[in-house]
Amino acid sequence: MSRISVRGFAVASATAVTTVGAVVGVAAGSPAAASNDNFEATAADTTLLADIPAGQQAQVQTASLTQQADAQSAQASAAAKKSAEEAARVQAAEAAKAKKDAADKDKADKEAKARDLETQAASRSAARTDFAVKSSYSIADVQAIARQIVPSGQFQCFSNIVNNESSWNFQATNAGSGAYGLVQALPGNKMASAGDDWQTNPATQIKWGLGYMNERYGSPCGAWSFWQAHSWY
Repeated sequence: MSRISVRGFAVASATAVTTVGAVVGVAAGSPAAASNDNFEATAADTTLLADIPAGQQAQVQTASLTQQADAQSAQASAAAKKSAEEAARVQAAEAAKAKKDAADKDKADKEAKARDLETQAASRSAARTDFAVKSSYSIADVQAIARQIVPSGQFQCFSNIVNNESSWNFQATNAGSGAYGLVQALPGNKMASAGDDWQTNPATQIKWGLGYMNERYGSPCGAWSFWQAHSWY
């Protein structure tokens, strides 16, 4: 009968399997046996298909193929899982980068806007001929000028100081100290650095006062905080 080696096939019934050494009834020392020694030694765990009862051969083959299919399926599942994990990692990295880029852009936009506002405020403050000189000014006139010179976010603090120092009277004079104007500069002629018309032009006084508050306290609101604690600035 033919001897077909079925290495690795699972056997349905242990009693149906005969080891190769038992099946191969070759006399010791014969030439045939000598030529097959190496093969038989390496095939000690091999069952010959012919040695398995005919009724069980199909079961053995089916079981082996099932094992192979299961192994391939497991490998495919592992590969798919690894691929999915890598895709998720890449997606997470891209999402994190997009979030960081958006945050950086938002920060840059805010900084650029702040610089623009500072530039505009500086331009308004530096200009000395923006406002036509009038023979007289009402409180409403002076406040309107101040709103055009002082940054909107700092106006209320600036207004609080002026209210307490001069009640928006640009010609207010402190008889005791000689302080003069809206922001009560001491001495009043300090304001000449903002314009020769410091005595008669509220715009010049406002520009000087804003520059003083920015230089000494960082902003009108910084000056107002100090004023609240000391009643002067």
